[in-house]
Amino acid sequence: MSEHEVAAPDFTDADRETVDAFLEGHLDELIAFRRRVHAHPEPSGKEFATTEAVASRLQIAGLNPQVLPSGTGVVCDLVAGDTALQEDPAANVPTIALRADLDALAMDDESTTPYRSTVPGVAHACGHDAHTTIVLGAGLLLTRLLAAPGAPAGRVRLIFEPAEEALPGGAIEVIEEGHLKDVGAIYGLHCDPKINVGTLGLNPGPITSAADLVEIELGGPGGHTARPELTVDLVQVMAKAAQEVPKRVEELAAGEPVKLVFGSMKSGDAANVVPSYGRLFGTLRTQDHEVWESAPELIEQALSEVVGPTGAQWRLTHTRGVPPVVNDPVATEFLSQVVTDQFGADAVAFSDQSWGGDTFAWYLETVPGSYARLGVHDPASSELLDLHASTFDIDERAIGIGVRTLAAAALSWLRSQ
Repeated sequence: MSEHEVAAPDFTDADRETVDAFLEGHLDELIAFRRRVHAHPEPSGKEFATTEAVASRLQIAGLNPQVLPSGTGVVCDLVAGDTALQEDPAANVPTIALRADLDALAMDDESTTPYRSTVPGVAHACGHDAHTTIVLGAGLLLTRLLAAPGAPAGRVRLIFEPAEEALPGGAIEVIEEGHLKDVGAIYGLHCDPKINVGTLGLNPGPITSAADLVEIELGGPGGHTARPELTVDLVQVMAKAAQEVPKRVEELAAGEPVKLVFGSMKSGDAANVVPSYGRLFGTLRTQDHEVWESAPELIEQALSEVVGPTGAQWRLTHTRGVPPVVNDPVATEFLSQVVTDQFGADAVAFSDQSWGGDTFAWYLETVPGSYARLGVHDPASSELLDLHASTFDIDERAIGIGVRTLAAAALSWLRSQ
């Protein structure tokens, strides 16, 4: 098959019966698992209990999950269809990866659900608890599908990534540990509270943006607020930088979309003292890969032009985050066909490129694949929450939809190889 051809999903009536039976028997368990993780969220790099919960459930299913060297995050291989492969799990066979993320956000959960966060200042307001549950469920389902007569020879790798919310993200560890070296395709889902449950948003190109951290330190001699003209009025300079540097960066990007937004500005403690030090802290986001690569130089030039004439000293610390998630068109068309085969053509919608960032981008820099938006909004509700909202929650029917989607994609992909 040519690399540009898209194989039709190969999913039999027997496969569908297996999926239906699994979900009928295990969906309540998966919902309970998701609620347990939701109630006990863990921040980036600290997902020890979540890691243990995932690994333990996979072990109960007879699998051999491996915890990443950092102590959080799990990788687990499912093998099928060939006696030699069962005896040698490292054999070179077609391999597809399914990815979830484990960590929660540093924010309070202000919902009123009985399974709301029990950890002050930490909440699953981005849906990672659902992502984890879906990939876990898909893995458990695939143990049945891959054990059936006529199952294709191959491997499904489950990746439960830690520290997705931290930059540059736990995907770096996954890749450095070699877990993508033999992978032919990778798929993942991200909750989208703006899409009704039952619909998946796809995009055969860029679906997220690059996201970096930007810190600007400003300095001056300081002085008395009675005589700001005798010193560098640093608060005024900070205000000028916060307002004008982002505009100048946009101009220097020559029309390509870019957003530099400051979320923190700190300087001084006394009302009658012109401070000698200040800091601006924010994010730079762009939908263009080339702009992302040149972003530090653009900000440096903007600072030189805006802050330089004021007499203030400045220093830029630019922390690389993630590039845009750029879906492979062939992999995305394949996923579209899988979703259509499972749920009908109305279940597929086009998803615009967002300004959010995601570490799934690192995987797609290495292997082809596709990242889809999973509708989690209850259409009976008029309230459309955004990701990271303090009362974020999902319509839990999305869990079964996600499990069916990823399991069908993995099995059909292996059969197409």
